[in-house]
Amino acid sequence: MLSFNVFKNTVLLFVLIMISCGSKSRSKDSSSTNHNEILNQVQDDKKIIVGANQTENYLPLLKGKRVGVVANQTSVIFKNEALDNEQIAKPRLRSVQARNDEYTHLVDSLMALNINIKKVFAPEHGFRGTADAGEHVKDDIDTKTNLPLISLHGKNRKPSKQQLEDLDVMIFDIQDVGVRFYTYISTLHYVMEACAEAEIPLIIFDRPNPNGHYIDGPTLEIENKSFLGMHPIPLVHGMTIGEYAHMINGEKWLENDLKCNIVIIPVKHYTHNTFYSLPIRPSPNLPNDQSIKLYPSLGLFEGTNVNAGRGTEFQFQRYGAPFLDKENLKFTYTPVTNFGAKIPKHKNELCYGEDLKDEEIKGIMTLKWIIKAYKNTTDKSLFFLTSGFTKHAGTEKLQKQIEAGLSEEVIKETWQSDLIAFKRIRVKYLIYD
Repeated sequence: MLSFNVFKNTVLLFVLIMISCGSKSRSKDSSSTNHNEILNQVQDDKKIIVGANQTENYLPLLKGKRVGVVANQTSVIFKNEALDNEQIAKPRLRSVQARNDEYTHLVDSLMALNINIKKVFAPEHGFRGTADAGEHVKDDIDTKTNLPLISLHGKNRKPSKQQLEDLDVMIFDIQDVGVRFYTYISTLHYVMEACAEAEIPLIIFDRPNPNGHYIDGPTLEIENKSFLGMHPIPLVHGMTIGEYAHMINGEKWLENDLKCNIVIIPVKHYTHNTFYSLPIRPSPNLPNDQSIKLYPSLGLFEGTNVNAGRGTEFQFQRYGAPFLDKENLKFTYTPVTNFGAKIPKHKNELCYGEDLKDEEIKGIMTLKWIIKAYKNTTDKSLFFLTSGFTKHAGTEKLQKQIEAGLSEEVIKETWQSDLIAFKRIRVKYLIYD
């Protein structure tokens, strides 16, 4: 275990770091900023430096300790130490995959620095990020490092007491995209809970949220809690992983009102209004900026029988199904087995729908495509996977509203009181302006 006094002093140091990075203008709500200004804003004189790159701030916490790491393919240290905002401001329309010579994996780097990594915990999609969405991932051994890989998306989603008993400290470093049903924040919850129970500190290397400039969507009703949404938050929450960890602690969402001992290594030179292009795809089916921007809206199709581009090279940039009206939705494609989609919906079937790869994104979560698809469904009984849609939406109301033919404007108005309440809570936990 860490020495209490040493760790207490270290925490005080990082509190000062966090305050210097995030205390200014916390009361400002980023969702009120004009979206065109958001996309055009580039800090020419500063560079974004992710938490993992700030080794000088966390290596003292790891020396001589037995370390566990929660990581995937996005857990990297960039070789040039910072991401040039001139490059970040250029949307990547084809691939967000950086070249291998631009970074080293966090685990490889820490081992090269003689940090005693004992084991790696992997979230959905696995350590190398190749498993399908929802696919059961088995425990394994990493062939490069020979470290044990413990799946948090297999037989257990929470590290067990036994798996933590030989650790002194845990690291969490995963790129998120700011959407409630993107399961990395559920993994964060369970890791925090396990660390709190084992009295192990958790160090979180923060990364920017590419959808962090707005808040939108229905708020989860707690009776619909699942791994696709564990907390009463909107579908788009506007927080980084580090900020969200503060909220989990502060709102007492851990079991038995536990509180995890966390240290955040914040991103330097980042605000919620800074456009950020992910250098590495965060999961197999989010290949570029366009898919990440569309994901909050098209992700709802995951709870329906409509394909959202899985089984193509344009995941979450199109939608379609064989039962959509081909007279009104003339765009066609055929999903096939590919990277990240072994069995896509309507595999090898001709689908009718819409191509959205060139659609301008306005900085909102929109229902217009799912409403349009439902209206153009030739047999309405084929559309919804009822339990799946409720889990994604976080509420049963949305399906009923769509089935009743309510407009997007009317539906979104029913969200507003919950969004206002959430924004009041959110501001307490912000690290960045």
